[in-house]
Amino acid sequence: MIIRLVARLKRPVLLCAWWSVGLLGAKGMTLAHASAPAARPYAVVNKRTAMISVYDVKGRLVGSSPVLLGLTPGDRLPPGSRLKRPEALLPHERVTPAGQFEAVPGRNDKGEQVVWIDYESGLAIHRLRPAPRHERRPQRLASPTPEDNRISLGCVVVDPGFFESVVLPALGTGPCWVYVLPEE
Repeated sequence: MIIRLVARLKRPVLLCAWWSVGLLGAKGMTLAHASAPAARPYAVVNKRTAMISVYDVKGRLVGSSPVLLGLTPGDRLPPGSRLKRPEALLPHERVTPAGQFEAVPGRNDKGEQVVWIDYESGLAIHRLRPAPRHERRPQRLASPTPEDNRISLGCVVVDPGFFESVVLPALGTGPCWVYVLPEE
């Protein structure tokens, strides 16, 4: 029944991914994603728990990990923030937006491998990089609670080992889907 209902929807995978948080669980999302057209590997970013789950093209879980998210809670980018360079963003503009994104692997302005969630907005999944010591990014990423995982400019930041062993092999070889679940 769930698969039939999902197959009739215009954006079947997104709806099922959102449902999976509270109603279906990862198994429900896997079943619906496998039945969707143009199957690709995908990631689900749950902002409430500050976690990412990465799935292969068949909908099998490849791995999960804590993430760092945009400093400011919210599901939409503030007006005008897309036009700014990352370092020019004000604190209230540092949001990880919710939505369904057709993501692609690439490189940032420093030549590092990333998975672009929204290239025009400068939003990507990338490995933890050096940052000012007072931001305590490694400690925040290792923290058992999601409350202190808000520090990035809006990107989804993961542990370097997870990026190398899970993100790049699963999402770094071609187009993929990234679903960022709403927090509101």
